[in-house]
Amino acid sequence: MYIMNKIMIIAVLLVGALCSNVAVWSQTDPMFTQYMFNELYINPAYAGSRENVSVTGLIREQWVGLDGAPSTQTLSAHAPVFGKRVGVGFTVVNESIGVSKRTGVNLNGAYRIPMDKNTLSFGLQLGMNSISENLLDLGLANDNQFQLNTGRQLAPNFGFGTYYLAPKWYLGLSIPRMLQNRLDVTSGTGNVQNKLNVKDWHYFLTAGGIHSLTSDLKLRPAIMLKAVNGAPMELDLSCNVLMREYIWAGLAYRTGDALSLLLGAQLTKQLRLGYSYDWTTSELKDFNSGSHEIMLGYDFSFDKNKIISPRYF
Repeated sequence: MYIMNKIMIIAVLLVGALCSNVAVWSQTDPMFTQYMFNELYINPAYAGSRENVSVTGLIREQWVGLDGAPSTQTLSAHAPVFGKRVGVGFTVVNESIGVSKRTGVNLNGAYRIPMDKNTLSFGLQLGMNSISENLLDLGLANDNQFQLNTGRQLAPNFGFGTYYLAPKWYLGLSIPRMLQNRLDVTSGTGNVQNKLNVKDWHYFLTAGGIHSLTSDLKLRPAIMLKAVNGAPMELDLSCNVLMREYIWAGLAYRTGDALSLLLGAQLTKQLRLGYSYDWTTSELKDFNSGSHEIMLGYDFSFDKNKIISPRYF
């Protein structure tokens, strides 16, 4: 099994390198099953939408048992300012996939337009990533293209998004990373190449809502559609049942990848905890034991006289 896992990782890296003219692509978009609790990473216009200082941490271990499988950790924080007409925030992401490693910091700003009970936001994101490729770890001594460890290289990026929030539903559209960051290993230097190409943009469309079934039960569906030129669209569908504003449980499906179980609890009006488990449905299902994801979020209130109502989005 160990040998098979190693062969699969090397094969994936080889195909990726060949498809990119032997330049290693170090811009990645981590997938999250609990994306509905991590919207700021996808859409900068989400900043300030929870109406308080909100902090969320998320850890994802994907395809457990497969050598070199993605491991991702994120931390985000955001808040409304200037009379809640502006939202500000940041996200930090640390990710390793095989011999690739990336650590990024993104600053987010959103301009929020009140519309009766709804809010329309436009957001911008500026980021800096530290990326590296330890190609020597692959042990491909007979291939000159893989005889290089690039070391840590800095790569900038930026993004844009819109977000429409109503009391019982939301809709978002974003392009979180507009630059293509590549580490060029053909020259033997591992220098970063930053390219702005509309055809390479990844578009994220998200939507969700809340619907009361009874006084104690609420249905919370969510959808995310990811599109990029030259690849099939990826669709995430999920639906949670919220019981007594306290516990939720549900299922999710990601096309061509996984079926997921979601569990969570609103431990207090400010603290929430979530967990998800993915059963792999792709061809990798025979080489891993699924994916685990843990989410922890907290909303701060600095007004002692104001009681925070649990936020659904």
